[in-house]
Amino acid sequence: MSHERSPPPPPRTEGFTPSTSTSQQFAKSHSALTGAHVPLTLLEQLCVGRSDSSFNALAGAAGGFTSGVVTCPLDVIKTKLQAQGGFRAQQAHNGETPAKLVYRGMLGTARVIWLEDGIRGMYRGLGPMILGYLPTWAVWFTVYGRAKNFFFQYHDNPNVVNFLSSIIAGGSSTMVTNPIWVIKTRLMSQISSTSKNGHPKTPWQYTSTLDAARKMYKTEGILSFYSGLTPALLGLTHVAVQFPAYEFLRRKFTGKGMGVTAEGDTKSHFAGVLSASVLSKILASSATYPHEVIRTRLQTQQRSAPSASVEYAAFRGGLEGSEHTPGTIVTKANAVTPRYRGIVTTFKTILREEGWRAFYAGMGTNMMRAVPAAATTMLTYEIIIRQLNSARASGMQKSTTEW
Repeated sequence: MSHERSPPPPPRTEGFTPSTSTSQQFAKSHSALTGAHVPLTLLEQLCVGRSDSSFNALAGAAGGFTSGVVTCPLDVIKTKLQAQGGFRAQQAHNGETPAKLVYRGMLGTARVIWLEDGIRGMYRGLGPMILGYLPTWAVWFTVYGRAKNFFFQYHDNPNVVNFLSSIIAGGSSTMVTNPIWVIKTRLMSQISSTSKNGHPKTPWQYTSTLDAARKMYKTEGILSFYSGLTPALLGLTHVAVQFPAYEFLRRKFTGKGMGVTAEGDTKSHFAGVLSASVLSKILASSATYPHEVIRTRLQTQQRSAPSASVEYAAFRGGLEGSEHTPGTIVTKANAVTPRYRGIVTTFKTILREEGWRAFYAGMGTNMMRAVPAAATTMLTYEIIIRQLNSARASGMQKSTTEW
């Protein structure tokens, strides 16, 4: 027979009936006094004591990973449509007859890719995309959260704070991950080596992410990994529009900003988060799409740099081939000189050779990719950050009760 005493009942007074919560509180107090405790779950153990920055990094990386897997085929189609005009223009510049346009619209491009490369072609570049999305969103959400905490000390307007924070977060993530995005763009834009449809051929053939990185370094040098960095930084206008708009719309739809849940609120706010994600992404993409085309053109051209002499010194790693090796002097006849130099020159070249419509090539496909990608990223982020915060709060409550 057990001699352990049961917890004493709560005090009774005339006309008073103890509620369930009151009884539970007495039971918890008695458990604390007698040494009994409720064990923490594994998630609670992992979350207790963790910082908001670590939660933002984990939730952001998870959102980016999920988004990359879901939308990779649409990203391949968009990149093909953006890049093919540049390849045809390069052929004309070299005195060759430009190849016919093969990629026409989303469905037409998908059909060509499927016939030539199958499912593998639809997911070409998935590796660097995942490698890019993981650190991009991990860095972005971490810096964004820290920047907001900093700016709120000096400014109480949330729209201004969100705008400045998104610029700083976007710049940080862009500087860290630009090489990965260059490789991803190269892989997605290259034409299959087995193609017999008269496509404009890409100047490279890569078999994997590592193969692309190795060949780019040997033939074009380290700076090739930062091709398109300037327009990518200019593209910070995109996040400067998207995330302040998302925060504003989320507050309108749910009453709270990004990653915030009101105390005691058990609603998921799925519809509000989804609506804010979709509308903010459409607004940002419509306003800033031309810079993506310029960035793609800069990233999908080969590089070699002129020296001060009449010959070209391949100081960026050189042009690897049977006639020359890295670090050797390359004649003007053999050098690969970039046609696109900087944002302004690239803009003028595209406008002169292809017209203003080229700046919106693939925009429809981009919208069909970018909007689901943004919605997937934000929904995943919001769900995970909510679970992490909830686990930390419950774990801390249990730990306090045990103490």
